[in-house]
Amino acid sequence: MSHQERSLALVLDWDGTVTERDGLHMAIERFGDLGVLDALEDALGTTLTLDEVIAAEMATIRAPSEEVRAWLVEHVRVRAGFRELVAEHDPLIVSSGFRELIEPILEREGVHARVVANRVTAGADGWRATFAEGPLCEVCGERCKRSAVGALGPFAYAGDGYSDRCVALAADVRFARDGLARWLDEQGVVYEPFDDLHDVRAELRVLQEGDAGDGRGG
Repeated sequence: MSHQERSLALVLDWDGTVTERDGLHMAIERFGDLGVLDALEDALGTTLTLDEVIAAEMATIRAPSEEVRAWLVEHVRVRAGFRELVAEHDPLIVSSGFRELIEPILEREGVHARVVANRVTAGADGWRATFAEGPLCEVCGERCKRSAVGALGPFAYAGDGYSDRCVALAADVRFARDGLARWLDEQGVVYEPFDDLHDVRAELRVLQEGDAGDGRGG
């Protein structure tokens, strides 16, 4: 690693990366309309933006917020190694999901982490998503996660899906699984695969140790 890369920040996606399953999808499967989810996912990135898809999916949920949060706290599981990774690297969590559904899981885990995410308001006529204001990304044309990492300097990114594509291209080191890994393969972009967050932690340690060795040899 170069001298600049020694201070790599770590950025994590939430759903499907920190968590074993996508919590938004779980909530919609349980409390919303799975048919709408399936139909909208097919339109993602073609006729609909990510924000439009998420807003329409969440609008199918009409249960009280307390009920949904309690169910997610009971059923959402984080990947092995999450606590250790946070303790060592103080990652920034950047999610296309919602603080209201992320923070109860962090509280359950006893983990304090920085979170950049959207907001959602529960309502009997459907949940309403509120997305962060900001300019459209010059690369992908959407309000993507790059806006949250612009001030970090060099960073490593771990993700798994559509919302992670653009920001992963901007990362100095990439960790990918599932849909993101397949997409990066198609683009010919180098990444490190991972199954759990111990894998991410171990690879970051290898990079740091290699950098230390380079420094001694220079």
